[in-house]
Amino acid sequence: MFNDERIERSQTIAPALTQAIRESRISIVVLSKNYASSSWCLDELLEILNCKENAGQIVMTIFHGVNPSDVRKQTGEFGIAFKETCARKTKEEMIKWTHALTYVGNIAGEHVQDWDDEAKMIEKIATDVSNKLNATESKDFDDIVGLKAHLTEIESLLYLDYDKVKMVGISGPAGIG
Repeated sequence: MFNDERIERSQTIAPALTQAIRESRISIVVLSKNYASSSWCLDELLEILNCKENAGQIVMTIFHGVNPSDVRKQTGEFGIAFKETCARKTKEEMIKWTHALTYVGNIAGEHVQDWDDEAKMIEKIATDVSNKLNATESKDFDDIVGLKAHLTEIESLLYLDYDKVKMVGISGPAGIG
């Protein structure tokens, strides 16, 4: 998860956020009625979809108080916010954002209004993310020779199919990570 509180005050967020998006294996886009009122959010969406296309990043959507159809077609309150944002931008930017919103609006996601209990929805999303992360191997260790066998052995000890609470103890010399 990207947390901008770790960025030193007086530093810009954009480079750190772009780097975080590029290094992520999953991006969750939370679309609300006012999402399209932010050119910052729309530019982030372009970066996320670029990472999906070029790096195979997984993109998940949450529709919070907005209909996916309004996102796809830029209609309703969502469309009004989008048009106001586009009024201050170039036609080229508007076209890129329109394509991105159409694409992301077609990704099957969670609709907050479909859930009576928001906590259960969050739990389901967390489980989905966990399952997707466990299903896709990290590329962080690709260049380290001989590590694959050790990772496989550790995975076999973790009982990844067990969905109850687990405790894992890790021991070794201090400072080795």
